Amino acid sequence: MTSSFLNSLPPMIISNRSKSSFATVIFFSICLLVLSGCASKGQDIDPTANWSVEKLYQDGSAEMNDGNYKDAADRFTAVEARFPFGPYAQQSLINLAYVQWKQNEPEQALATIARFEQQYPNHPGTDYMLYLKGLILFTPPSAVFSRFTQQDPSERDPQALRNSYEAFNSLITRFPDSRYAPDARKRMSWLVNIMADHQVHLARFYYDRQGYVAAINRAQNVITEFEGVPASESALYIMMMSYKKLGLTELSQDSERVLLANFPNTKLIADGFPDKYSKWNPMRLL
Repeated sequence: MTSSFLNSLPPMIISNRSKSSFATVIFFSICLLVLSGCASKGQDIDPTANWSVEKLYQDGSAEMNDGNYKDAADRFTAVEARFPFGPYAQQSLINLAYVQWKQNEPEQALATIARFEQQYPNHPGTDYMLYLKGLILFTPPSAVFSRFTQQDPSERDPQALRNSYEAFNSLITRFPDSRYAPDARKRMSWLVNIMADHQVHLARFYYDRQGYVAAINRAQNVITEFEGVPASESALYIMMMSYKKLGLTELSQDSERVLLANFPNTKLIADGFPDKYSKWNPMRLL
């Protein structure tokens, strides 16, 4: 067909060489159009389009168990979108929160947990979702680098620590016999100590900058809100020294007596505070 078209043109306009070039252009143009159409059709094909809810969920679970969290998230999202009612959708939402956490997407995971709690407030898996929420807040992404910087956990965002504590506390209050409750209790105990240490860090910060009243207030928070924690030793010492700096000798002596009564082997009175940071911690430069 192309040859007949070319032969019908006047010889003075289309030479043999022009005929060949023109035919080549037409040929490749047609090929490109065909390939483009095939590619676009391939992109529109979803291999899971006709999958049943059981197959989608099972495939997502297999991908999750193999550590292929992105594919797993796609499958669980598809289950919830295509089959929004029933046990598969509910369990997919639970699994989706987990794989989002494993993908280092804590904000998305927390949003999924919040959506689950709103849609299924009495679901049997609520205890796990509370536990997962506590875990996500317990270990924020910034904590990954703490082993390199030697950052004290008490220097983390205190609000995240409190939120983690509240999630675990809600778990053991509502589901005291949950399989996740024993570990939650251990983490809560650790969090209490870390939150108390955070108050001591603030008290020492103010003390080092001669803000003695603010230092006393922070130290008193440790004594009144976190009774019996190890950080009480440092808090009482800061109170003793702050009162002394303010010329309140009697209050300073009272704090010293309480310190010695509760921590008879304390070395703070004789030696003071140790250096706050490891030699490898860049905070030493600030």
